[in-house]
Amino acid sequence: MKRLHLFLIKSFLGPFIATFFIAIFLLLMQFLWKYVDDLVGKGLDFDQIALLLFYASARFVPIALPIAMLLASVMVFGKLGEQYELVALKSAGISLPRILLPLTIFVFMLSYGSFLFSNYIMPIANLKNGSMIYDIQKKKPALNIKEGIFYKDIEGFSMKINEKNTSNNTLKDIIIYDHTSNNGNEKVIIAESGIMQLTPDEKFLELILYNGHSYIDIPNKKSKNPYRTTHFKEDLIRFDLASFSKTKNSEKLYKGHYAMLNNKQLENAIDSLQLKIEEKKTTFNKNSIANYKTELEIDSIIALKSFSPTQTKQQYDIAINKLNTLKSVTKSNKDDLEYRNIIVTKHKIEWHRKISLAVACFLLFLIGAPLGSIIRKGGFGIPVLVSVLFFILYHVLNMIGEKSAKDLSMQAYEGMWLANLVFVPIAIFLIYKAKNDAKLFDFSNLSILLNRFRKNNQLQ
Repeated sequence: MKRLHLFLIKSFLGPFIATFFIAIFLLLMQFLWKYVDDLVGKGLDFDQIALLLFYASARFVPIALPIAMLLASVMVFGKLGEQYELVALKSAGISLPRILLPLTIFVFMLSYGSFLFSNYIMPIANLKNGSMIYDIQKKKPALNIKEGIFYKDIEGFSMKINEKNTSNNTLKDIIIYDHTSNNGNEKVIIAESGIMQLTPDEKFLELILYNGHSYIDIPNKKSKNPYRTTHFKEDLIRFDLASFSKTKNSEKLYKGHYAMLNNKQLENAIDSLQLKIEEKKTTFNKNSIANYKTELEIDSIIALKSFSPTQTKQQYDIAINKLNTLKSVTKSNKDDLEYRNIIVTKHKIEWHRKISLAVACFLLFLIGAPLGSIIRKGGFGIPVLVSVLFFILYHVLNMIGEKSAKDLSMQAYEGMWLANLVFVPIAIFLIYKAKNDAKLFDFSNLSILLNRFRKNNQLQ
């Protein structure tokens, strides 16, 4: 039996490792496609790119493991069934659960390892990956300026352009708000076109403007003209990029994000956020009662009888204003509480995600192994197609559950465990079929019933 167990594990390891790295590669391609605009032209060396891809790969490990587990189990047991090795083992008196036992233990250990990785390694990988992308985006701000969108990453300035040519760094229809004085937008610059370039030492970003106007507010209220207008054919603005070089603190921006926390930290964060929500509710209720209790205690009918029409209208206006104020305050607090609840839900989703993905590894193995033995086709082809279809179904259900949880239409645990709960009866069904050497779907009884139905119709 030991030789059999070792044989099964060795047979499983090869396809599992191969499909795992293929899945990682495909997920990395998706990652690069998403951030290609942020990475191109930033002058990154090989070490930086390799480190970024390493951290990104670490993020994808918990996602790649379930599909690798499914593919490998279908391929291995499909091959064993195709070569009648499973039949031989069953003929020798070894049941399917006993055949699956060593691999089941092995997969269970991998699933537990997946949870440990998600809980302790992935938060660090997310933090490093997120901070690196942030630093890369900040490295050359000229490349991050988007058409028709205000760019605010240069300290003290807001900028918007309508058209941008990346080949020669030319810009058209430029608007720049200068608020370096900390007194609002005291200076506004509008130009028809411009050229953006870095200085040789890359410490400054130079913007050469052509055919434009500058509007400067005059703080002296006695002045007849509230602002001064200056026309220029060519002007130079130099932006200090010192703030972009301070990348070592970028991790602090993401450190408290829910994706960067382990389950223990998530539990503490959830408790803290829920406590703040309850404090918010208590404070609002107390303030509402304190502000509106006196008006509620007045006998309005008796009071209004002694008022003149003008006084009555005034009282109605006061009451309506107070109601409108209360309505506005209530809505504001409601929106704030909904936002806080969404943040709490996102923390709960992340908490459940780490466990549900680990369970998915084990569950998809319990689907793949009996499915392979029923299909009895090894290698690529049908096993891969079937595995991909099952994983797509799992992924779609997982996306639906997560979206429903984020929309607060489902509890976080309901949304994140939806796919697993759907797949549990599928796994039980497939194990039962494989154990009894039955076809996946037996239509013989259905054909008999159809024939009987046709005969009855003919007799009638």
